[in-house]
Amino acid sequence: MRHMKRIGGVAALTAVALTMAACSAGGDGGGGADAAACAPSEGDVTLTFTSWIPGIEDAVAIWNEANPEIQVEVQTGPSGNAGTYQNFFNQLEAGNAPDLGQIEYDAIPNFRVQDGLEDLAACEEIVAAEDQFVDWTWGQVTLGTDSEVYGVPQDSGPMALFYRSDLFEQNGIAVPTTWAEYRDAAVKVRELGGYITNFSQSDINQFAGFVWQGGGEWFTNSGDEWTVDLTSDVSTTVADYWQDLIENDLVSVYPPWTDEWNNAYNSGEVWTWNSAVWGANSIASGAPDTAGKWSVAPSPQWEAGQAAAGNWGGSSIAVFKGTEHLYEAAKFALWLNSSEEALTSLNETAAIYPATKAGLELPVLQEGVEFYGGQKIYEVFAEAAGQVNPDFVWGPTMTQTYADVSDGFKAAISGDGTLADALADGQAKTIAALEAQSIPVAN
Repeated sequence: MRHMKRIGGVAALTAVALTMAACSAGGDGGGGADAAACAPSEGDVTLTFTSWIPGIEDAVAIWNEANPEIQVEVQTGPSGNAGTYQNFFNQLEAGNAPDLGQIEYDAIPNFRVQDGLEDLAACEEIVAAEDQFVDWTWGQVTLGTDSEVYGVPQDSGPMALFYRSDLFEQNGIAVPTTWAEYRDAAVKVRELGGYITNFSQSDINQFAGFVWQGGGEWFTNSGDEWTVDLTSDVSTTVADYWQDLIENDLVSVYPPWTDEWNNAYNSGEVWTWNSAVWGANSIASGAPDTAGKWSVAPSPQWEAGQAAAGNWGGSSIAVFKGTEHLYEAAKFALWLNSSEEALTSLNETAAIYPATKAGLELPVLQEGVEFYGGQKIYEVFAEAAGQVNPDFVWGPTMTQTYADVSDGFKAAISGDGTLADALADGQAKTIAALEAQSIPVAN
């Protein structure tokens, strides 16, 4: 995986931050973190931590056994946009947020604007760890600044094509290398009674990954102003492509992460999934009867011969505003996302693809994966990671943007409007949300 430069676009959030209170406990209000805020607590400490990562309890257990003076109680829940983020916002408002939480990179600006995160730059160990992380992931948690840190990077989500290699081979269908070939394959798969993939009504960050791969951007800024462009030519092309597949019954439309969705993959009804590296675990756990029948290939390209990849997800561990144990929380977050034992555990239980440079060399990532017929699938994702545009910018209201676009996608699935209509409506509502928060908009 190549080392990517910081995403400078999100630095515009700094202008927004000028209107808010200092973001670290004891902060000086001038953008610098107060080191005294990150002093060790007296006596034993128990931290609360919320995550949705499968098997996260195993990694936490390793920490708890080695650190009796700093115990971590982990609570699991649905993925961020499926409910955990809203829970976090509610808890922050009520003053009872956990000490730490799982937050994807695209949601960090949202929590930052709401003044919900501690600035970890107050902790010397965090600042000193910058060089351990792949450059672009560090840029995601610093929002392009040089003096603030709002989480410890955990992983990234380069995308590739999971596919039922046995079904493609048995039926003489070539693995598609372009999106045009993918549609042709979809027709053949449908004639055989299956679907080439499932179109998600709610994973708008997956759709954003398709736009990302195509070279599109949803947010840009010039200084202190944001431009929202969910209806760019690239976004429209992607929307029209999937609209065609939906209207022609070439893709299933099961709600994702449900028993119905799992069964579609487990039964062989659905043949592929364009997903991120962490999806390896989702298929293995949701479709156990298909072990050994899957493979991974590069994502289809819009033009033959291109080599571009999207990114879906990637998370950090953030410390919420109001914690009484910043030092201990930061210490645990750094261990969880940088130690070999923790990263190995997270990969084995959830196919987490580390954000640390050393983590990319973990022995577990160099091995063949039994569920995928012994294929060294992480080689495909390592190549994809180097093809992800590092300059894609997330806006400061992504949770709201995702929710609004998802509402439109669900309507389009039922025949009420189109995916392109949903993007246009999402853009209008995003602009309104930015303006309501006094965030400058150039549109």
